[in-house]
Amino acid sequence: QVQLVESGGDLAQPGGSLKLSCVAPGFTLDYYRIGWFHQAPGKERVGIACLNNGDNTPYYVDSVKGRFTIARDTDINGVILRMNNLKPEDTGIYYCAPLYSCHFAVGDSFGPWGQGTQVTVVT
Repeated sequence: QVQLVESGGDLAQPGGSLKLSCVAPGFTLDYYRIGWFHQAPGKERVGIACLNNGDNTPYYVDSVKGRFTIARDTDINGVILRMNNLKPEDTGIYYCAPLYSCHFAVGDSFGPWGQGTQVTVVT
C-alpha cells in the first residue's frame, strides 16, 4: 500500500494563498490518480480536486473551481494543490489519497489515509 504524506498547511488570511504537497516517501505518484479532500471542523471529509492518471486531467468541485489548482510536481515526485483566494470556509484538514476514480468520493480511495495538513483561514 502507498502511504501518502501531506504538508504545507498553515495560517492564512482571506484572499491569501497556500501550496499543499502530497508525496509518498520512496515512491513516485506519477502513475496514480490522486485526489485532495477537505474536512472542515465538525464536518465529513469531502473530495475537492482530483488529478487523473495518464492524461493528467484535473477535476474540481464547484466551491474551489477557479481558485485551486491540482498538478503533478516532478521535483517532489508528488502532487500539489495550489490554493488561491482563500476563504474562511476553506479552513480544515486537507488529505490526499490515491483513487480508483475522480468522483470525489471518500470510498474511491485506496491505501491508508495520512495525517492530513491543517489549513486555517482567519482575519
